Amino acid sequence: MTALITRDELKAAIEAGSVTVLDTLGGEHYAKQHLPGARELVLADVDARAPSLLPDRDAAIVTYCSNPGCANSGQVADRLTGLGYTNVRKYREGIQDWVEAGLPTESA
Repeated sequence: MTALITRDELKAAIEAGSVTVLDTLGGEHYAKQHLPGARELVLADVDARAPSLLPDRDAAIVTYCSNPGCANSGQVADRLTGLGYTNVRKYREGIQDWVEAGLPTESA
């Protein structure tokens, strides 16, 4: 099971520039609203895009989707781990929690 990260930990990591954040919803959801600096990566694209998008397999990576009921972030995190990425965590509460806390988002 993928390790979790809290909202406060993630916010600090984003502010420090020490993490790559992956939006696993993709498409219209990503275009409309995503966490600051987040990159789009859906499960169907992980194998093809991960090597170029995430060249450092030891770098800090956090996946997220909409809320705890969404499985996308866990599926992408598990696939990345299966590909040899060693520092993958999941923001289980997702963008819903981020927005409800009044934190900033970006749009494409």
